[in-house]
Amino acid sequence: MDDLLSEFLTETVESLDVVDVELVKFEKDPNNQDILGNIFRLVHTIKGTCGFLGLPRLEALAHAGETLMGKYRDGAPVTTDGVTIILKSLDAIKDILAELAENEVEPQGNDDDLIAQLHVLSEGKTLDDAGDVTASAPAKVEESAAPAAKDDGERDDSSAIKIVERELKPGEVTLDDLEAAFNSAPGPEDEAAAAEPEAAAAPEPAAPKAADEGNLKRDKALQPQSIRVNVDTLEQLMTMVSELVLTRNQLLEILRRQDDNEFKVPLQRLSNVTAELQEGVMKTRMQPIGNAWQKLPRIIRDLSNDLDKKIDLEMIGAETELDRQVLEMIKDPLTHMVRNSADHGLETTAERIKAGKSEVGKVKLSAYHEGGHIIIEISDDGRGLNTPKIKEKILKNKLATPDELSKMTENQIHKFVFAAGFSTADVVTSVSGRGVGMDVVRTNIELIGGNVDLVSITGKGSTFKIKIPLTLAIVSALIVGIDGHRYAIPQLAVVELVRAHGDSEHRIE
Repeated sequence: MDDLLSEFLTETVESLDVVDVELVKFEKDPNNQDILGNIFRLVHTIKGTCGFLGLPRLEALAHAGETLMGKYRDGAPVTTDGVTIILKSLDAIKDILAELAENEVEPQGNDDDLIAQLHVLSEGKTLDDAGDVTASAPAKVEESAAPAAKDDGERDDSSAIKIVERELKPGEVTLDDLEAAFNSAPGPEDEAAAAEPEAAAAPEPAAPKAADEGNLKRDKALQPQSIRVNVDTLEQLMTMVSELVLTRNQLLEILRRQDDNEFKVPLQRLSNVTAELQEGVMKTRMQPIGNAWQKLPRIIRDLSNDLDKKIDLEMIGAETELDRQVLEMIKDPLTHMVRNSADHGLETTAERIKAGKSEVGKVKLSAYHEGGHIIIEISDDGRGLNTPKIKEKILKNKLATPDELSKMTENQIHKFVFAAGFSTADVVTSVSGRGVGMDVVRTNIELIGGNVDLVSITGKGSTFKIKIPLTLAIVSALIVGIDGHRYAIPQLAVVELVRAHGDSEHRIE
């Protein structure tokens, strides 16, 4: 793939993720000019780059979205329909980008309906008017084609008129505007005339200018700098560091068995350097968990509209870092659990008011470090798990007998929600009810050495707690010897070390 196209795809996908989040914020705070300015700038950049790379379909979509955002910037009232259509246009752009990345050619397609809706909203109308605009489009084509029936002598003139007066494409300007811009631009004579009065004035000292340039260079030097590195390169580097760590450990083990201390000092220095190198490479793999949370505000916003619920999403600890590989593997489980909390956990507005709760339901995400693990909690203040219904499903699916069920605690019963194909939803929707989800969540979490637990209180809400390792790259282990065999126990799993002798009074099993 062309380097320029590859860079464009990477930066545009990142920009669209930011716009997704910012649009949800903007809908809640439409008077925030900083958010609006950031959205407008990103969309404008995407549009301009698409035009430069010759991607007309992407450019047209971005241009239509930018036009509507421009109206909001000029003071037009922000509507839910407007934000929804802009988000839909972003989704369409993402789909086109996915095909562009796969085939390296912009896919063919028709986005007229979406663009028409954006234009209608830009004109201050409602979406009901969009159908009229779309329906009238063929009539305009027929009218414009009618003059073609004239004789040859007239056809040339009419064709020329059409070329000049056709509707402008995104990014184009009229010839009159272009000529006016050239005429108004200062020429060499104007610049020389303007420079004469300045030359008559006393020249400014050169020292301040030099000082300014020095400050500018110093400011640039202090700015954080970054480069993009291919993930495969980092993976290869991590593999090499892992081998280096193993080799160091072998050398230290050999040194421990010998009395000669000649190599002790250099090996200790090598050990320290290797440890620092390992830590440095590990840092390049670490990413804030907020990267996995980016799409959640948009998901909650859409679910709120689809389910007719008022939902507030709170995220704490987004800066908490974990391994990139782990981050990728928990994105889908986290998304499903948040959707599950919004759909199953939270009541409708009417039910919450009847129960004496705030009409706005809360879904809370929090992340923090605990030892060598990261803890992620997903909680809601909804109805809690329906224990009688879970029991009914357990018996119906023959997951336990009535006698076994009667001996279980409520927490043990609740854990059946992680069973394969288990769902308490009565109606299958696009959100839930198919029995596919929580079992997959648990399986994916356990695949990376983690576990998931839950606590639910009827009428108060539920909390799911995920415990996962910070990294999968290198696992520190405790080596123990038993009956001539050596075993490696992950240090994260070691709770306590007890030294036992043959004559010890305590027996450990």
